[in-house]
Amino acid sequence: MKHTLKLAGLAGMALFAALPAWAQEAAAAAPAATVDKGDAAWMMMATVLVLAMILPGLALFYGGLARTKNMLSVMTQVGAVACLAMLVWVMWGYTMAFGPDASDGLKPYISSFGKLFLAGVTADSKVATFSEGVEIPEYVFISFQMTFAAITVALVLGSVVERIKFSAVMVFALIWLTIVYFPIAHMVWAAGGWFFEAGALDFAGGTVVHINAGVSALVAALLIGKRIGYPTERMAPHSLTLTMVGTGLLWVGWFGFNAGSALEANGSAALAMINTFVATASAALFWMLAERAAGHKASALGFCSGVIAGLVAVTPAAGNVGPFGAVVLGAIASVICFFFVTVVKPKLGYDDSLDAFGIHGVGGIVGAIGTGILYYPQFGGPGDGSKPMMEQVITQASAVGVTIVWAAVGTAVAIIVAKALTGGRVTPEVEQEGLDLGEHGERAYNS
Repeated sequence: MKHTLKLAGLAGMALFAALPAWAQEAAAAAPAATVDKGDAAWMMMATVLVLAMILPGLALFYGGLARTKNMLSVMTQVGAVACLAMLVWVMWGYTMAFGPDASDGLKPYISSFGKLFLAGVTADSKVATFSEGVEIPEYVFISFQMTFAAITVALVLGSVVERIKFSAVMVFALIWLTIVYFPIAHMVWAAGGWFFEAGALDFAGGTVVHINAGVSALVAALLIGKRIGYPTERMAPHSLTLTMVGTGLLWVGWFGFNAGSALEANGSAALAMINTFVATASAALFWMLAERAAGHKASALGFCSGVIAGLVAVTPAAGNVGPFGAVVLGAIASVICFFFVTVVKPKLGYDDSLDAFGIHGVGGIVGAIGTGILYYPQFGGPGDGSKPMMEQVITQASAVGVTIVWAAVGTAVAIIVAKALTGGRVTPEVEQEGLDLGEHGERAYNS
């Protein structure tokens, strides 16, 4: 999703006129940049698909996994932080991630504030895609990236639902987006960003979205603390039907997430599309196989978990591996995520309520590092082999490591501030009663 902004107008005409004759001829021979209406239409659709991942997709997925007394609070938290992220994105998030270049010292980490409140952006502003001479409207690119910020912060909440105050959620989201998400998005996807310049491969957000959200979720869960009664009290999902519906909506919306990251309706988007099919299918089946191997029945919850694990793992790889590489990546990520959710989490005793770290964090790490291997032609990937595989894997691992540290430290700061301002957790009485009634004054089911 790497991009550069191209500006046109009178200034460009003046510069052209000042060029020597030979340079003018060369420039005239180059294809003029134009907005491709097909690409623009596809990107608008991809943006709406990512929105559908959040509402209703993630809201239903997380809501079904919670207990009945907390379902509405979970869905409200997801929707509210997504709305907050959208507003913050157009105010200062976009310029921090993709604005004009900052000073040399800050350039690897953030852009400048030259587009604060979208200053200078108009209906005529354009953003270059990956093909020479092809552009899309800047407002479309802004909207597409806005949905990524919105879903990432919503994913983090999966680890702390059923005991965190709504006010704490909102304060946390505001700080976390500013000090964690926007800088990481710049580092990975903007020209001049640290990982971008290092050549890290992240087609649609393995580091930016999933490792970022997963690691943040783990840190948040540790700092907020365990739910009352965990792990001795049974805290089973109240509606796997809703979770299954949410899973389906997430899978459908993920095509906008992955294929849309090509920024064009082309072969790269098509590769991301088929990989999103097959990696996910592989992961869903391998999770259920892992359940059987562990002596359990293949379950609906296992199917849903496998689907999400496969989608997470293929996100950085979507346009960077071949279809059979995607199948392998989905299978491996699914089994490793299963192990973390069913073995590592119970052994360590942390309360990641909806397994945001076990699936998004772990799956993102597997996908990001696996991309560095499966990118190469001997594994069916599109890479030309010009960069040694081990060098690419080290680059991937470095990006993963920095993302983990940045997310962990930033999340700790955001949670500590949120706890100081709001108290962080609801009272034991509200937690026992349920956050639907205690925090929002309503119930999912009236009887």
